[in-house]
Amino acid sequence: MDATTLTLFVPACFALNMAPGPNNLLSLSNATRYGFRQSCAAGLGRLLAFAGMLLLASAGLALILHTSELLFYAIKIVGAAYLFYLAVQLWRAPASAQEDTHTPAAGLFGLARQEFLVAAGNPKAILIFTAFLPQFVSPTEASAPQFAVLGALFLLLELIAIAAYAYMGVHLRRWFARPRGQRIFNRGCALLLAGAGAALLAARRA
Repeated sequence: MDATTLTLFVPACFALNMAPGPNNLLSLSNATRYGFRQSCAAGLGRLLAFAGMLLLASAGLALILHTSELLFYAIKIVGAAYLFYLAVQLWRAPASAQEDTHTPAAGLFGLARQEFLVAAGNPKAILIFTAFLPQFVSPTEASAPQFAVLGALFLLLELIAIAAYAYMGVHLRRWFARPRGQRIFNRGCALLLAGAGAALLAARRA
């Protein structure tokens, strides 16, 4: 894989990683409620889901989603329902004055599971891996090593995006430290997650 390909891939991939999707919104919200480290650690659940999707895509199993309309829509409905569930939970989350040292009210495993389920519940993610990454794979070279390099870079850039959104969330926590500010922020994130769920329901197979 030459340097020119990587020069094109990295900025395009990072723009995809930084897009304000459901998982990035979760990192932002988790950081405001539980802190930077907890939000970043929870993001490992997302990376695990994406790593599995990369393996499926590299193995060609993602073609199932292209050919099976029933499976695609089943995953899509479950994923959208989970986003609506998270939106309701955020909307109803209690607001209270925060101190500088805030003890997380949720376990790390639960937050990581949220990230995993949100990522895994979006069948469009596998289709993105299937359509996006192969554009940077040279047909004249072995595809498996190239796919491994591109996949590793994708996960690394995704980790940077997780940290970036968590960092923004920490500063938002300082701005929304009062109960009224917390309530506004939580409900704003709830509306965005619900909107993401509606967009997922409206998504069609490419």
